[in-house]
Amino acid sequence: MGASADPSKFGNKAVRAYLRQGWTVYPVSPRGGEIEGLPVYTSVVDVPRPVERISMYVPPAVGLTMLDDLKAVGVQEIYFNPGSESDELIEAAREAGLDPIVACSIVEIGERP
Repeated sequence: MGASADPSKFGNKAVRAYLRQGWTVYPVSPRGGEIEGLPVYTSVVDVPRPVERISMYVPPAVGLTMLDDLKAVGVQEIYFNPGSESDELIEAAREAGLDPIVACSIVEIGERP
């Protein structure tokens, strides 16, 4: 979530890191288009299911607006990367029945951003 075509942004670095590690990646950004040769979905609800992991690279206020959609897709893990988290968002995610992970998802897979 929050994928970017700009290679200097973490929303792009994550796409590349996950691809290098062999993950199936579905970039999501309201801009659509293509990132790193992959089609970009404008909403998480359009991503093929099942969704194992979401890596958030959006501001916390935007993340708050996405919680219903995240719950609807049945995501198993949601990483709130540095800058995408807030106390309010984490609490709202828990109240929605989601299990937020506050950590860098790129580091978690053994890469360095």
